[in-house]
Amino acid sequence: MVVEVVSEGAAAPETKEVTAKAAADEAVTLAAVVSKNASFREESNFLDDLKDGERKALAELRAKVEEAIVDGKLFDDGKVEAKKKAAAAEEEKAVEEAAGEKKDGEEKKEEEEPVTEEKKEEEQGEEEEEPKKEEADEGEKEEKPAEEEAAAVVDKDIALWGVPLLPSKGDDATDVVLLKFLRARDFKAGAAFDMLRKTLHWRREWKGFAAGTDDDDDGEALPAELADACYLDGADREGHPVCYNALGVFADDAVYKKALGTEEGKARFLRWRVRAMESHVAKLNLRPGGVASLLQVTDLKNSPGPAKKDLRVAMKQVLDLFQDNYPELVARNILINVPFWYYAFSTLFYPFMTQRTKSKFVIARPSKVTETLLKYIPIEAIPVKYGGLKRDDDTEFSAEDSEVTELVVKASSTETIEIEATEGDTTLTWDLTVLGWEVNYKEEFVPSEEGSYTVIVKKGKKMGSSEAAVRNSFRAGEPGKVVLTVENLTHRKKKVLFRHKAKSACAKKC
Repeated sequence: MVVEVVSEGAAAPETKEVTAKAAADEAVTLAAVVSKNASFREESNFLDDLKDGERKALAELRAKVEEAIVDGKLFDDGKVEAKKKAAAAEEEKAVEEAAGEKKDGEEKKEEEEPVTEEKKEEEQGEEEEEPKKEEADEGEKEEKPAEEEAAAVVDKDIALWGVPLLPSKGDDATDVVLLKFLRARDFKAGAAFDMLRKTLHWRREWKGFAAGTDDDDDGEALPAELADACYLDGADREGHPVCYNALGVFADDAVYKKALGTEEGKARFLRWRVRAMESHVAKLNLRPGGVASLLQVTDLKNSPGPAKKDLRVAMKQVLDLFQDNYPELVARNILINVPFWYYAFSTLFYPFMTQRTKSKFVIARPSKVTETLLKYIPIEAIPVKYGGLKRDDDTEFSAEDSEVTELVVKASSTETIEIEATEGDTTLTWDLTVLGWEVNYKEEFVPSEEGSYTVIVKKGKKMGSSEAAVRNSFRAGEPGKVVLTVENLTHRKKKVLFRHKAKSACAKKC
């Protein structure tokens, strides 16, 4: 196998030969490291839960931000002051040179011309005018700093993601935002302050935030399929909004070219992705105890490989912008349907990630998607296409009546699930999924009255590993029960998750 390593600005790509066995070893190692490091736990934003050093760093950052906003220097990174000093030095040098030239000229003139009475009177008049000129110059100098100072004033109501940044305002959300920058910089107050200031610079200067920038025509200019490339859907077990990123949409050449085929398209794509992030952050509760970060799920199924340079560059731009300007707003990154090439490719950049970033990554191969997501997201909140029970615009099951039951089917054994219809004219509805499937599955209705015939609802079938969750319903004309049978012929136990409901005709009429 060949892994291509391309450096930015390089004349030609450097090609590194990697044997299949070596790549496989790297993949196994990477997966093991990610699995081991996937123990990240989001820290508390309550001040009482901070360590002494962390509280000290927060106090230091608060002081820096307070002083910078009050003194109007939040956007001054030192370059402005340096330019002022350089300009003053140049002006002083020019004045000295002019004074030297004037003195040399006067001395030379005195040697050439005799001093007359008229000349003395003329020089005396010039000396009287000179103080007036100096006074005028001083007046201009006094006005100039005042103008510069007025221009440097920053609005004390300045906010980030809707949270005021001036600590003295007393908003407890301010500390939550500052803690994000501190954690991104290992609680080094100076580095966190620089990061915050650069973020504010970027937000002020980046044209993607300008009013009216592509707002009206983005929907037409960008492919409609991008709506499925990044969206929020449900929440994880800790309440984090879940953002799904499906890169498979770029496998379509038409979509790929329309989104990334031109420089204008790439710029629109970047603005679209940042705006999506802004809308997602707006869903967060940036207060102590609130849900202050997202869960990211990136689906690599059918995703173009690293050979698609435009997509690779665009995604790197997005990641760089998010890393620099949206610190600690992602609680965890889960990569699913990860192809083999990803492992080999990622070994090139994985060593350069910080330990904190590594600890947020979870990687799942196609056969482990549902099992992996289930560790973080309830089965009823996982979309059907990922093996869960969540369906768009579901009218059958809601959050109130979607209690899910778990059943373990041991190796080489069979389990049944019975759903009762206590009276006739009752509609039974159920959802069922098996983690990893690879089982035989069938559905039957067994009447309570002896002599009635069993009805086959769903014929027995071998369910492959890629099967979606089953949803079915049956209208029972008489009392009885629906029996769901799961036969596990493998040597590993299987986990079944299901929910059901019954609705009688009487209940419908009432």
